[in-house]
Amino acid sequence: MFAAPRLVETTVFATIPDKFRIRGRSNRWTEVQRGGAPTECFLEGPSFDRAGNLYVVDVPWGRIFRIDPSGAVELFAEYDGEPNGLKIHQDGRIFIADFRHGIMVLDPASRVVTPLLERAALDRFKGINDLVFASNGDLYFTDQGLTGLHDPSGCLYRLRANGQLDRLLSSIPSPNGLVLNLAENAVFVNVTRGNCVWRVPLFPDGSAYKVGVFIQLSGGLGGPDGLAIDQQGNLAIAHIGLGVVWLFSHLGEPLLRIRSCAGLATTN
Repeated sequence: MFAAPRLVETTVFATIPDKFRIRGRSNRWTEVQRGGAPTECFLEGPSFDRAGNLYVVDVPWGRIFRIDPSGAVELFAEYDGEPNGLKIHQDGRIFIADFRHGIMVLDPASRVVTPLLERAALDRFKGINDLVFASNGDLYFTDQGLTGLHDPSGCLYRLRANGQLDRLLSSIPSPNGLVLNLAENAVFVNVTRGNCVWRVPLFPDGSAYKVGVFIQLSGGLGGPDGLAIDQQGNLAIAHIGLGVVWLFSHLGEPLLRIRSCAGLATTN
């Protein structure tokens, strides 16, 4: 076992204003995912554009917020969906992992959201959770749905830049956040219900092999949710239900425990 990592405390950078908080309403998402608890907003999928603006999704209410470098919040787009995550393409388009609709694309000029990939062949997705681009334009994404240890049937997909869809894995108990390593020859996938991070090596042809557990976490009321990688290859793991973000080295050594000052729901 490793020694406990250094603890880092946090401060709030931005808060969703009252005018954007939805009160006195519920929908199917809040009933299933939150047990009917009031949900004014539920933020996921933070991604920066080249100007330093931060985009986040509001899952139950189908909204995309943009937060400028000063912390000012703008309702950027709204549509009938359940956006779980987003990433910005090198051409500026915003790709959305939507639990209900599949992969969607937001045009930042018109602010219109349109479907890109709604099915795998003729099958509906279970519920897409997160996505990441490779440098060649290939899009990797997780199909989580309501899978878990009771139903380890979550999937990892790759949508090639030429439009070909590959299913790389189909037996993951709740795949969530994901990143490519710096060499782009492996994918790290947060496995929420297994409370761990998988490493998925890729053959030169893009197929997966020798998949294994890279980091095993413990505790919390949820598990690893969002995942990010820095320029040194360190992994930042948002541990929802524990209120922390872990920073691990490229070898899986714990470096930092970053504790949220705003509660346990560290999604991303």
